[in-house]
Amino acid sequence: MTTLRLALCGLLAAISAVVPLAAEAHPHVWVTARSEIVFGADGRMASVRHAWTFDEMFSSFATQGLDTDGDGKLTREELQPLAEVNVTSLKEFGFFTFSRDGDKKVGFADPVDYWLEQTPKGLLILHFTLPVKDNAPPKGAPLKVEVYDPTYFVAFEFAKDHPAKLVEAPAGCALDVARPKEPDSATSKKLSESFFTGLSPGANFGAQFSNTISVSCAP
Repeated sequence: MTTLRLALCGLLAAISAVVPLAAEAHPHVWVTARSEIVFGADGRMASVRHAWTFDEMFSSFATQGLDTDGDGKLTREELQPLAEVNVTSLKEFGFFTFSRDGDKKVGFADPVDYWLEQTPKGLLILHFTLPVKDNAPPKGAPLKVEVYDPTYFVAFEFAKDHPAKLVEAPAGCALDVARPKEPDSATSKKLSESFFTGLSPGANFGAQFSNTISVSCAP
């Protein structure tokens, strides 16, 4: 399989394919997300672990031709090249994961422990961990982690069951999950490709559809 074929299957390629889909409205890919905020021994956020389940159409397209042994099942090994392309492509978009400590942006390093799996129904699940690189909030400080696509090409929604979890958090810490509201009819009508083409760079339109994990810790 060529690098170009892999790229076409990657998430970045899906986003880049917006021009051929000009007659259709955003979003084009739907993801059900589960996220874990992992704390280090110092009580500060150390990483964010994601498990993103892609919609049926995207999963079907992305896995075409990947069953190299023809057994009707896709192993982690067969999916690994696609996982590599996806996590590499996500870097340009901040991994669709955003966090701040006050006015300081929390920086994430390149993903580790990433892989793809296929569910019995054929859906792809991308697993990956984002280590915190810098500006992790101090121990006990409130923090937020948001998951969204600024371009709204990809629509994220936290899973209805077990959407988020704290791992090795200090005692007294708890989380709250806020899901985005569905676009109203007026907003939905204007979500054409021409609308998004007219947005200025960095417009961050998708922020209004953010999925947010808020963590607070008792003093």
